[in-house]
Amino acid sequence: MHAVQDTVVLPDGGTGIREYIVHPGAAMVIAMHEAEDGVQRLVLERQFRYPIGSVMVEFPAGKRDAGETSFACAQRELREETGYSAAEWAFAGQLHPAIAYSTECIDIWFARHLTLGERHLDAGEFLDVFTATPAELLGWCLDGTITDAKTLTGMLWLQNVLAGVRSLDWQSVDMAGRTRA
Repeated sequence: MHAVQDTVVLPDGGTGIREYIVHPGAAMVIAMHEAEDGVQRLVLERQFRYPIGSVMVEFPAGKRDAGETSFACAQRELREETGYSAAEWAFAGQLHPAIAYSTECIDIWFARHLTLGERHLDAGEFLDVFTATPAELLGWCLDGTITDAKTLTGMLWLQNVLAGVRSLDWQSVDMAGRTRA
């Protein structure tokens, strides 16, 4: 990420200063897991976020590495942070979480048919992985427990998918994580 300061021409002909962060992009994963009791659960994380000094509940997500596709980033972040891999994936859309000061664009991915493996957290990364039902997550969004913009947006997408308002184009992946033809 890089901080940039530009001098811009305003609509009235004057000039102004605009400061913003150039961000490489990110991916967020709404990972849906059917528990042994048949209840659908979502894979979530609790993570302390230093800038706001609070533990946040979030969907797994992370920044894209140089040259990495959005899909590869989503797969990597889900596996590294939670230990899960998914047999099916669907791209849902994008969100821009901070348009006033950042170019960041987060791609929203859904994942299902999860298999648990080993986590590989980044150095200095500490998070607690847990699951919750869609109803529990919605409750936390409504009562203010969750204030993370990407997770709130993810909940909106999830509600629409579960209600049948939005359909997803699910793609199967092979053992190497590549989309099957």
